[in-house]
Amino acid sequence: MSGSNFVDYIKIYCRAGNGGSGSAHFRREKFEPKGGPDGGDGGRGGHIILHGNDQMWTLLHLKYQRHIFAENGGAGGRQQSTGAEGKDVIVQVPLGTIAKNAGTGEVLFEITSNGDEKILARGGRGGQGNTHFKSATNQTPRYAQPGEAGIEDEFVLELKILADVGLVGFPNAGKSTLLSTISAAKPKIADYAFTTLVPNLGIVSYRDEKSFVVADIPGIIEGAHEGKGLGIRFLRHIERNSMLLFMVPADSKNIKEEYEILINELKMYNPELLDKKRILAISKSDMLDEELMNEMRKDLPDIPGIFISSMTGQGITVLKDMIWRELNNF
Repeated sequence: MSGSNFVDYIKIYCRAGNGGSGSAHFRREKFEPKGGPDGGDGGRGGHIILHGNDQMWTLLHLKYQRHIFAENGGAGGRQQSTGAEGKDVIVQVPLGTIAKNAGTGEVLFEITSNGDEKILARGGRGGQGNTHFKSATNQTPRYAQPGEAGIEDEFVLELKILADVGLVGFPNAGKSTLLSTISAAKPKIADYAFTTLVPNLGIVSYRDEKSFVVADIPGIIEGAHEGKGLGIRFLRHIERNSMLLFMVPADSKNIKEEYEILINELKMYNPELLDKKRILAISKSDMLDEELMNEMRKDLPDIPGIFISSMTGQGITVLKDMIWRELNNF
């Protein structure tokens, strides 16, 4: 998933189809020149529908399709024939997509399952034909309902990545290296801050053909909840993770303090994030001996922790076991 291809926020203008007008037709036949009303109803206008697709990871396809229009319904006809329904527009979106009204910010719905379909903009109802207005006192109604207008508005689609585990840490903590080690994902890796500019997903194979999904979230810095660094742009992706794997490098000046800063950023952004299960991985631990690791353990935060090295494979298997147990409440 390259940086240029990942889009997680898009604003689109939608216009659903208008309903077709009802017909005010009267039956006229050779031997019945003054037949009663037989106007049919108008057809429904087309909806604009979001469809969940688990093969998609980005909203890129909507970047150059900012205007989406559905078809109008057909008008009713003679002999009580109903007008054709307007064709619906089906928009494919990745799982984790949230639809909001652009003007009010109101959350309309979320797409979380493959095949989920929800109406974003509803087409207008077709108008009723004059047959509906016939009564004992009005045998020849010469009017019919016009079609209802379809919804026309601006909407925001926002993607929150669905993953089992979110990697949380400062830039250069080794998150991308770990992801490339435990999965087939190939994130960009370099020795400078903000190498990762977009979330990367990796599927981790576990024992007995089991697996779980890990998301490498771009590095957080102090003040991220206020928009500093990459800001809150990617903090929202953490909301969808079942658990959080905090990563602090072994050469950090103060591991516990660095962890507390990360926790505070999550708390300031959304306090509910602290309810998620947590594991602490001390990365780049191949430079440590057993004696030093035992000494460092005394000052670690009070959560499950492990020393790992993505370069040598140290602790990686045990880490996957810990993640699996936490995910499955073992």
